[in-house]
Amino acid sequence: MIRSLFYTADGSIQHDLTIDQIADIVGQNQGVLWLDLVEEDLQNSEHILKDVFGFHPLAVSDALDEQHVPRVDDWSTYLYLVLHAPFIDIDSSEPLKTFELDIFLGKNYLVTYQAKRLSIVDRVWTTILRDDRYLKQGADHLFYKLADDLIADFMPLAEKMDVIIDDIEDRIFTGTSQELLEKIFVMKRSILQLRRIIAPQREVFNKLARGDDTIIDKKERVFFRDIYDHLVRLHDISESLRDLMSSILDTYLSVINNRMNEVMKTLTVITTLFMPLSFLVSFFGMNFFAAKVPFTNWMEQPVFFLVLAACLLLPVVMYWWMRRRHWM
Repeated sequence: MIRSLFYTADGSIQHDLTIDQIADIVGQNQGVLWLDLVEEDLQNSEHILKDVFGFHPLAVSDALDEQHVPRVDDWSTYLYLVLHAPFIDIDSSEPLKTFELDIFLGKNYLVTYQAKRLSIVDRVWTTILRDDRYLKQGADHLFYKLADDLIADFMPLAEKMDVIIDDIEDRIFTGTSQELLEKIFVMKRSILQLRRIIAPQREVFNKLARGDDTIIDKKERVFFRDIYDHLVRLHDISESLRDLMSSILDTYLSVINNRMNEVMKTLTVITTLFMPLSFLVSFFGMNFFAAKVPFTNWMEQPVFFLVLAACLLLPVVMYWWMRRRHWM
């Protein structure tokens, strides 16, 4: 799907422009154009990006390929940016997912490419249709609105992850299970994924806020510094979540060890209770006297005293040997 908005110089808004009209607008360098390619055919998208807008083949190739980390490339007459929109599904085996949004920002246009339709772009599109203030202030301010709403979605995500972590903490002390351990490691991976996205995304807006390019107006830099501050705070939150998950994992292992110690304590008590009985039964179960009654004519049974001496000396020897090995 291809959709477009064009804010003309006289203040009117045009919708769903043709490819020829878009090419004329790019050539005139007037007004503000937003072109959104949503799950569009790759060949058609490549034609529009290369032939209509004249983007570099490397930038177009990167946009049409997925799995890029957040970044910004300055191509002099335009910026190519990769941002990631977050999505969380608590019931999924992988709660945190991020979807790539490729952006081309010029002096009078904003081009977005979505391999998978993103709700954040739809929300901003609807907002622009109701309120054209962001179009009036230029393509760079329109990009700020899109980026600000995208980054704002990370905060509810962090709050949801915090709720999941609280639930895990409560479940640790009510009972351990393989499913709970798997959930702990899944959340730990999700938090690491969150940090891997936030850190480079933070550097993208740090670069935009510094003013190293000619596309974004100086008066707009302060807005991108605000986004950068949000990302710094989100990075700190992700660090706290990571430390919290590490503590939860340590607590989980401690709880398992404590329960294991309780089990071993119980087994030790049972073993200790039956040890004298086992000794008596095994000792007097040996055939010292054949058919004779024990302790009658005991002088004729020297084996009895030899075994009795061995039973007394062997624990003493073992105790001495373990002390010498520093095991006790």
